[in-house]
Amino acid sequence: MPDASLESLLERNRNHAESLSATHFESVRDGQRPALVSVCCSDSRVSQEGMWAASEPGWLFTPSNIGNQVWERDGEELVVDGSVLYPIIHTETRTTAIVGHTGCGAVTAAYQTVQGTSGDEPAGIRKRIELLVPVVEEAIERGVVGSEQSAEEAINRLVEYNVHRQVEFLDDAAEIPNEERIYGFVYDFQGVYGSVPGKTYLVSANGETDPDRLRTLVPNEYGDHVESLLSE
Repeated sequence: MPDASLESLLERNRNHAESLSATHFESVRDGQRPALVSVCCSDSRVSQEGMWAASEPGWLFTPSNIGNQVWERDGEELVVDGSVLYPIIHTETRTTAIVGHTGCGAVTAAYQTVQGTSGDEPAGIRKRIELLVPVVEEAIERGVVGSEQSAEEAINRLVEYNVHRQVEFLDDAAEIPNEERIYGFVYDFQGVYGSVPGKTYLVSANGETDPDRLRTLVPNEYGDHVESLLSE
């Protein structure tokens, strides 16, 4: 198993710092105006900077959590997660990407909870999983997943369905400006949507989920970035 010793952390940071020019942070030293808010699932196999090829500072704002959720509970009410809302409100970032990924562990845990096969989790993990349980229940009720799918197939369909729901919630939130562009993607490193590992597939745009309509939003050369497990 890989191990991150203190020495290895310091070595990695030294290499990072030495690779930067003296002016690397010059344009963002006193503030930030990121171009993209990318809400991705927390997973060591999924790099937000990598998937968007973001090397310059200040371009990408990256709130992450298990299950790429844009909501949190405030008492009995679901509200927009503050880490997501902050850059939209305070830095006026007008493009948000919500990115799920194939084989998501959080979605798997929520699915297992609904199936009655989940194990015990600490409270901090459990509260996040519980926020996904209604999404799974709704998907089952709507026939998005059923007994004809294997567990692996069901989970990947639920990953996409969860992205749909997160996009819809954020798009409908009163705090979000009307001009905000909200895109939903699935990051595929398991060959579920196609044969290219690390490719993101557009599955929603401000609530639109029909693949044919989504393809009209992208240039022809990027049409292969639009796929859906749920339209099959």
